[in-house]
Amino acid sequence: MALITSEVDLAEAFRGRKILITGHTGFKGGWLSLWLRRLGASVVGLSLPPSIPSFYLATGLGDVIDGHEGDIRSAADVAGAIGGQDFDLVIHMAAQAVVRASFENPVDTYATNVVGTAIVLDAARRMKSLKGVIVVTSDKCYENREWVWGYRENDPMGGRDPYSSSKGCAELVAAAYRSSFFNDPNGPQLVSVRAGNVIGGGDWGADRLVPDLVRSVEGGNPARLRNPSSVRPWQHVFEPLRGYMMLAAHLLQGRTSFAGGWNFGPDQEATVNVGTLADMVVDQWGDAPPKYIVEPQVNAPVESTILRLDSTKARTELGWKPVLRLRDTVSITVAWYRKYREDPRNIRSFSEHQIEQYAAAWKQEVEHEARPLPLRDIGDWKDAS
Repeated sequence: MALITSEVDLAEAFRGRKILITGHTGFKGGWLSLWLRRLGASVVGLSLPPSIPSFYLATGLGDVIDGHEGDIRSAADVAGAIGGQDFDLVIHMAAQAVVRASFENPVDTYATNVVGTAIVLDAARRMKSLKGVIVVTSDKCYENREWVWGYRENDPMGGRDPYSSSKGCAELVAAAYRSSFFNDPNGPQLVSVRAGNVIGGGDWGADRLVPDLVRSVEGGNPARLRNPSSVRPWQHVFEPLRGYMMLAAHLLQGRTSFAGGWNFGPDQEATVNVGTLADMVVDQWGDAPPKYIVEPQVNAPVESTILRLDSTKARTELGWKPVLRLRDTVSITVAWYRKYREDPRNIRSFSEHQIEQYAAAWKQEVEHEARPLPLRDIGDWKDAS
C-alpha cells in the first residue's frame, strides 16, 4: 500500500474533492481550510461567527471558501448550513476548546463537544458520496494518570475536568458511530485524531500561552503564567494537520484499514514545561518582546501537570512523524505574528508561503531521512517574497 509522502500526494487525493469542515473559523480550522484550498479541494465551512481578531478574518478566508454560520448543537442549524449538499469528506473540528471555560459553563461544553459531535456524525452518515469522516478531539481525552510516558490509542478515555471528560465522551460517540453506522468495509470510514498543544500564527484564543504572550506585546500588560512547571507536548499547527490530511487522503482513496483512533504528538525534545516555552517565545521575538509574570491562582481549577502522547502508530502505519524541532516551531510562530503586525494586508500570502516552506521541509525530511532545516537555514520563513 502506497504511503502519502509529499504534498503532491495530498493534492492528488484532494483535487476536486468537496469537503465539509466544522469549525472553519477557528485557529486549526482556518489553517486547514487554507491548506486544502491550496491542494485544490472545494471547502465548505460550518461554524459560529469568527472571533475578533482571528486567523479567519486576518487572512480573508471568507473570500476563498464557502463559509456558513451555524451552531453544531442544533440539528436544524447543521441541516440548514449544509443545505442538502453532498460531500466526499467531513472533518469535524468545531468545539468548545478552553479548559477553564469548561469550569465556568460545563453544560455548554458537553452540549458542544458531545451532543454536537453526535449531530454532525448523524448528518454525515446520510451523505451518499461520503468516503470518510475525521473527528478531531484532543490529547486530553485520555484518563490522565500523570505518568511520564505517552498515552497510546488503546488507553482508556477519561477526564477529571469537564473539558477533558467531554473530549473523552466525544471519542466514545465517535467509536459508537463507527461501530454502528460506519462499519461497512466497502463504505465510508470514520477516524478520530488527537494532538498535543498546538501553536502557530493566527491563534488569539483565550487562556492560551502564545496568544497571551502576543497580547502582552499589543496591550502592554504581562501574560500571567498559572502553572509554569506543567509539561506539555508542543507542536506547530502544521504537524497534526498534515497527519489529518494524510489519513483523509487514504480514506478518499478507499483504504479501509485506517479507521480508528490516531495520536499526533511531537518528539520528546518538544515536550517541555510552560515556562520553558514562554522563554523561547520571548528569546526569539527580538525587539520589544512579550512579558510574563508567574501568578498562581488561589482555588484555581486543577489542571494536569504532565501530559504526553505516544505516536508510534502514526509513525509505523501512516508514515507520519514530526518535521520541525521545537526551536523551529517557535521561530515560525513568532515570524507570523511579527509579519501580521508589520504588514497585515499581506498575511494570507505569508501564511501560504509558510505552508509552502513546511511542505518543502517535509519533502526534504522524507528524501534525506534526516532532521530538516536547522534554524540557521530558515530565514525565508520570516521573509516571504
